[in-house]
Amino acid sequence: MDGEERLQKIISAAGLTSRRKAEELIRQGRVTINGQIVTRLGAKADLQRDHIKVDGKLVRPPSRKIYILLNKPRQVISTVSDPQGRTKVTDLVDSAQRIYPVGRLDYNTEGLILLTNDGEFSRIVTAAGKHLPKVYEVKVRSVPAALELMRLREGLRLKGGMRLAPCKIEPIKEGANSWYEVTLYQGKNRQIREMFDAIGHPVLKLRRKRIGFLTDHGLAVGQYRNLAAHEVERILRLRIKGPKG
Repeated sequence: MDGEERLQKIISAAGLTSRRKAEELIRQGRVTINGQIVTRLGAKADLQRDHIKVDGKLVRPPSRKIYILLNKPRQVISTVSDPQGRTKVTDLVDSAQRIYPVGRLDYNTEGLILLTNDGEFSRIVTAAGKHLPKVYEVKVRSVPAALELMRLREGLRLKGGMRLAPCKIEPIKEGANSWYEVTLYQGKNRQIREMFDAIGHPVLKLRRKRIGFLTDHGLAVGQYRNLAAHEVERILRLRIKGPKG
């Protein structure tokens, strides 16, 4: 039927979680359509006609889409729940609607992170790669040799077997412990920390100062702002291709 869409897309578009996480919820039997548990990823529904629930809670379309840029402090977790009771990024933002972080910054990393209730926006940012490069300032122990930095720039293979994409690394300040600007075109969890660990120069401080054209200019640590309409549109225009459904 014309109003039907894949279930994971409906859940993501409602701002409940990412499409990938929605697929996990479906596989785990935590999603129902009109009272029937659905575990098939190809299942479709119509949010205007069908009652869709996740963990027993009715899925509703967001009344207003929200797009927030937060300058995350250290020792704040980039999730919407935490069994340890630590401060979450959502605790720092005053929003009447449920919002979710786009990707993650680890607990001891500060800097820019986006929050939204728009699943498609989140998908585009996550998949953007070189269209929205992430720029970090990194302080590492001692001074890596030129050949070690070249290995990182070319994209080394981690101990677990993961091959990292090439990245850009520029020196900022060299000393007993050196600062670098690192530009990533992929988003792997703890990527920068693992990169420098691999060459024997662990990260001492890490902050993300730019996401594509979005910068931390005028945004102190702990502060946030709503994206302007033209900023949201600029990202949505990317229309990064991804899996259907």
